[in-house]
Amino acid sequence: MQHDTPSLSIKVRSALFFVLYNLAGILYSFLCVLIGPFLPLKPRHRFINGWTRCAMWLDRHLNRVEVKLEGAEHLPNTPCLVLPNHQSSWETFYLQTVICPQTTVVKKELLWVPFFGWGLALLNPIRIDRSKGNAALKSLLKQGKERLNQGLPVVIFPEGTRQQPGTIGKFNHGGTMLACQAGVPVIAISHNSGDCWPKGSWVRYPGTITIRISPPITTEGKKAQQVTTEVQEWIRDHYPGELSE
Repeated sequence: MQHDTPSLSIKVRSALFFVLYNLAGILYSFLCVLIGPFLPLKPRHRFINGWTRCAMWLDRHLNRVEVKLEGAEHLPNTPCLVLPNHQSSWETFYLQTVICPQTTVVKKELLWVPFFGWGLALLNPIRIDRSKGNAALKSLLKQGKERLNQGLPVVIFPEGTRQQPGTIGKFNHGGTMLACQAGVPVIAISHNSGDCWPKGSWVRYPGTITIRISPPITTEGKKAQQVTTEVQEWIRDHYPGELSE
């Protein structure tokens, strides 16, 4: 989707959102640092996600971004691997309101970012150093199994980096390898968040983000590459818009 030059109204709303969203994050992070360490893991997730819910409320009322959620009934009550396509930071926020608690994979240096990183560290994410190749994969598998054994769903973006709207990137096999080794199902998620939150831009465009959740994809008796193919095909087939080849 190609965006027209944003109107003055969109720019003003986006700027106001940016200010309020970051201000709320700074203030809320202090509460998280003060209170979060004393809460059990699952209540801690719900408490810290108060900022996420605030961000989504601001997005809806200031940026006029509506959300259409399809397939939420497919989310299991047992540990699973969640593999969404990746277009912006929007899905990293919104999915925390749909799947809570959850654990995500983060670059370990993000945990040192003031305010944001402090709160993120309290969610006990899977910490990896992407520059270390095979060591990073081993760390993902080890920590991922630990989180699944704790009863936490694991959310991984298999494309690794954000893609342009209407584009599905190449998927890596780390997430499906974890799912196959742990014997848990995979949930695929397809969405068009980049239409409203384009990567590399502070402008937020009004519109509707559709997010579609697949039925559980079994990993029993399958290899990671096979599951990756199934996930990628489901995301492509259910993408809410036109895909460029």
